[in-house]
Amino acid sequence: MATLVVPKFDPDAPWPTLGPSVCDFIEERMIFGPGSIEGEPAVLDVDIRAALYSLYEIYPQGHQWAGRRRFKRGGYSCRKGLSKTEKLAWVIATELHPEAPVRCDGFDAYGQPVGRPVKRPYIPILSVTVDQVEELAYGALMYIIREGPDADLFDVSNERVQRLSPTGAEAGVAVPVSNSPSARDGARTTFQAVDEPHQLTLPRQKKAVRTMRANLPKRPLEDAWEFYVGTAGEPGENSVQEDLHAEATAIDRGEIEDPRLFYFYRHAGGTYELKDKKQRIEAISEATGPIGEYGPGQFDDIASQWDQPNADTNFLERVWLNRWTRSSEQAFDPNRRKDLLRKGRIKPGSFVTAGFDGARFRDSTAIVITDIVTGRQELWACWERPANLPDDQPWEIDEDEVTASVEQLMKTHNVWRFNGDPPHWTETLGSWAGRWPCVEEWWTIRKVPMARAIKSYNEALGSEAVTFSEDHPNEATFAQHYAAAGRRYLKIWDEDEHAAGEEPRRLWILQKLHPDRKFDAQMAAILSWEARLAALKANAKPPRRKKKAAIGRIR
Repeated sequence: MATLVVPKFDPDAPWPTLGPSVCDFIEERMIFGPGSIEGEPAVLDVDIRAALYSLYEIYPQGHQWAGRRRFKRGGYSCRKGLSKTEKLAWVIATELHPEAPVRCDGFDAYGQPVGRPVKRPYIPILSVTVDQVEELAYGALMYIIREGPDADLFDVSNERVQRLSPTGAEAGVAVPVSNSPSARDGARTTFQAVDEPHQLTLPRQKKAVRTMRANLPKRPLEDAWEFYVGTAGEPGENSVQEDLHAEATAIDRGEIEDPRLFYFYRHAGGTYELKDKKQRIEAISEATGPIGEYGPGQFDDIASQWDQPNADTNFLERVWLNRWTRSSEQAFDPNRRKDLLRKGRIKPGSFVTAGFDGARFRDSTAIVITDIVTGRQELWACWERPANLPDDQPWEIDEDEVTASVEQLMKTHNVWRFNGDPPHWTETLGSWAGRWPCVEEWWTIRKVPMARAIKSYNEALGSEAVTFSEDHPNEATFAQHYAAAGRRYLKIWDEDEHAAGEEPRRLWILQKLHPDRKFDAQMAAILSWEARLAALKANAKPPRRKKKAAIGRIR
């Protein structure tokens, strides 16, 4: 069974932990949330129990931080349908409870930690929208506390769950938040929960996470921490979950010393032919782990979803096998792009082509260059509308700055052709063409030429004709634009495939996957690649350098 667990457990040097006490408390005082077994006593499966043992590890006696939490952040990722909502809600409820042993209050005579509750807990619960928080973790939390055995210790409403003092006064609170919490939303944080982090992809959502995380050290006596629970996301979407997963894999490779993140990830890691239902069932079983089926035939029911007409098999693979699989709506495969990253950069003076695309007053504008000889691509420059600007606030790219960047490009490299998409920049492109004859208009609104250019680029990805510079400072932005490009199918069929005797497929062009995700750099990359193909077809050669005339001596 495939799991990624970091840091790895060392049986020869176990850490003291409050985990057993926390697990016992959950099973004694918590119940299942809404569903078929709602109201029944909580039962922890072996995966979440093992994760909680690690999440509540503390520094041992004799250490300068004795009794303090080992991990300030935790991540738990499992497939759809394994009660992630209850698991997160149980931890939230336990962190809020006035009797839960969630912080170390010293050690007993045997050197084992003794737990205590958090004093005046403040727990923000973050999700994509407040409505989603209320439907998922917060909704489960309300039910678990309101219908549980300790309901008299709390006051529950749709806006907050309050812990009550012996006199009935407010003594702690858990609240749902979303998108852009203010500083108040984390000012007194003792624990925070992030629900479905793979759905948090927008800049303002990621900023919300950073804002909340920055507030964790403000309650040092309560040893604040945060917990992420979700499923694998789409690679290249730049989600909170993807950042977390990347950090965990870096820990697994030994690149991060003394990590403060604990991460548990179970998935179907084997090689399966998913067109075969029997192998799909085996993959689902592996992604489920030792828990097994919740009822007879459950795995068969899940596997049958692949056989439905128009099934989104990439989505099914992601949510049921917990694999990082591209969305079927993405134009290009982000995992393939990672395989094409190479060391080194395009050197100054190289023979290159360039592509230019973007909007002047919204989204972004970008320039991508391609080394004609090697096929290496780099994002030369990119101007993006700031994510924190209100939608109704005017914004415009500085034309002089863009022109200065193009001028620097022309001086730094030997540019054979510069393809630019004219809309929003018609006059500017005209002025550039007057200065540099290599500048040409390439209209991306022409559907068939654009679709064929995309097809050529896709073929280059498949054949490794195109590569990318992994150590370029703009690489992260380039990769984000690549992953943000979606497909829009045309009602036009590929005549080349028909002429070759193949079953023709519909041509497609690029479109946005989300209104706030930008892909102009990827469009510029395609225009730059088209220019490279034209250079190869023309057998273009860099101009020879002029030899300096010999200076003769006159006698």
